[in-house]
Amino acid sequence: MAAPIVWMRKYMGIRTAIVGALLMLASALVLSGCNTVRGMGEDLESVANTGEEAIN
Repeated sequence: MAAPIVWMRKYMGIRTAIVGALLMLASALVLSGCNTVRGMGEDLESVANTGEEAIN
């Protein structure tokens, strides 16, 4: 994973490299957390239920 960060830093600047690295990390975490479509649906349902409970 270091190679894309080095390339980004060289051609795009350090701030953009940091933002890009954080976006890649967040994407990896989201994708690993929702391995299936069903899992993603369950995650979204859980978020909706938590939001609804917080409002009430």
